[in-house]
Order: sequence, then structure tokens, then C-alpha cells
Amino acid sequence: MSYDNTAKYLAELYPDEFAKWLLTSEPQEVTVLKTELSLEPIRADFVTFLQTTNRILQIEFQTLATSNPPIPLRILDYYVRLTRQYRKPVTQVVIFLQQTSDELAFTEEYTGEQTTHRYRVIRLWEQDSALFLNNPALLPLAPLTRTDSPAALLSQVAQNVAKISNRNERQNIAGCTEIFAGLRFEKDLIHQFLREDIMQESVIYQDILQKGEQREAFRFLNRLLSRRFGEIEPSIIERVRVLPVDQLEALGEAFLDFVSADELLNWLDQQPNNY
Repeated sequence: MSYDNTAKYLAELYPDEFAKWLLTSEPQEVTVLKTELSLEPIRADFVTFLQTTNRILQIEFQTLATSNPPIPLRILDYYVRLTRQYRKPVTQVVIFLQQTSDELAFTEEYTGEQTTHRYRVIRLWEQDSALFLNNPALLPLAPLTRTDSPAALLSQVAQNVAKISNRNERQNIAGCTEIFAGLRFEKDLIHQFLREDIMQESVIYQDILQKGEQREAFRFLNRLLSRRFGEIEPSIIERVRVLPVDQLEALGEAFLDFVSADELLNWLDQQPNNY
């Protein structure tokens, strides 16, 4: 499945959430339009049309800025056809997935000799990751959002995927996340964070912490640390073993941002009464 088609799939799987994200007013009765536009067909493989009570929302996903016909002309064409067919206001949003400096990714209007038509452009690499991290429908797009530490962001994404309680939905979201992460990360790093068994253990670990079971919490956290960093010095593991539940919980959150065992050691050195 291509990146653009995966994005289209998500938008049509979670139309309400995408409409809430992209429309300024709270949408109601959001439905996916499965219809052919009149006149000659437009190649719309990666376009989603959502209909609310009083508006049409067109979402177009782009991995590359190149397009034939050019994106601005195609957006104008859609606007005319949608307005003619539905007689409702039309909001059009082009979402660029992969970072680029191409001028088309920064163009938000079609300009002709007699016509100017504006539309919205969203460049994911400029977007605040918080919105995406806190919404399962948008979570697969989070690896492409703004961050000073891409690896830490991917780690946080994996943690949030792991919190999805429904196994089928979790696997579905994880699969889409893995596809989008491929636009930014090496395959080995993606697999390191998004392996199903590791995410499942993260869910179990959180459950153990909630029950206050320090011994079991250490056992699971130790396994996760070993898989992340390989063999860790016994003296460091012993320091982790004696942590109380509240500090184990803090470490369980913090270690997802670590990129080396040295950061684990630095974290331990900052904890009170840990020698």
C-alpha cells in the first residue's frame, strides 16, 4: 500500500476525526462520499471527499510535489465540479507527507489570467506532534510531524500505539504507522520500536505498575531495556531492580526517549536515594 493510499485509507476509516482536525467548526454527520464527479473523470486515487451537514471537505494527500496536471489546477477543477454537484461550500486541504523544499508544497492558490482560487496546504513536518500523538486516528501520521528528536518521537508514537486496548485496532494503527515512518526512519529503527511483542509488553507493564507490583514491573522493564540496549552492566540492572514503583513508572516513560544505555545511567544518577 502506498503512502498516499494509506493516508486515504485512514481518512475514510476515521472520517469524524479527520473532519474535526481540518474544519474550524465542529462537524456533524460526517460521511464518506463514494461518488464519481461529473464530466471527465479525474484521477483521484489519493483524494477523500467527506460530507458534513452543510459542507464538503476534500482531502488530498501528496508524498511528492510533482503532479500532472499541477496540483493548483487540479484543486480548482475539483472545486468547480464539487460545487456544481453538491451546491454546498467546499473546503479543500492538500496534505504533504514528506518534507520538501519544492515550491508547490508552499503554494496555496491557483492563479490564472482571470481567476484566483485558494485552498489550504498542510505540511506535516511543520505540525505540532501533540495533536497527532493524542488521537489514535491521526497517530500513524505523528512520525512525520515536527520534532527536535525524531527517534524520541518515534518512541513516543510506539508507546501510544501500545496503549490502544483493542488488539485489532492496535495492529491496524501500528501497520499504518510503520508505513508512514518509512518516509523518515531506517527500517531497523522502525522495527525496533513497533514490534508487536514489545508494544504488547508495554501494555502489560503499565497494568502491572497500576497494581503496584514492583517485582513484576522490574522484570518487564528489564526485558524492555535489554531489547533496546542489549546487554547492560549488572551493577546498572541492580540499581533499576531496587527502584520503588513510582520511580519504575517514571523510568518506563523516560526510557522511551533514551537512545543509549548511557542515558539510562544518567537518569539513575539523578534519582534520589539510588546508589
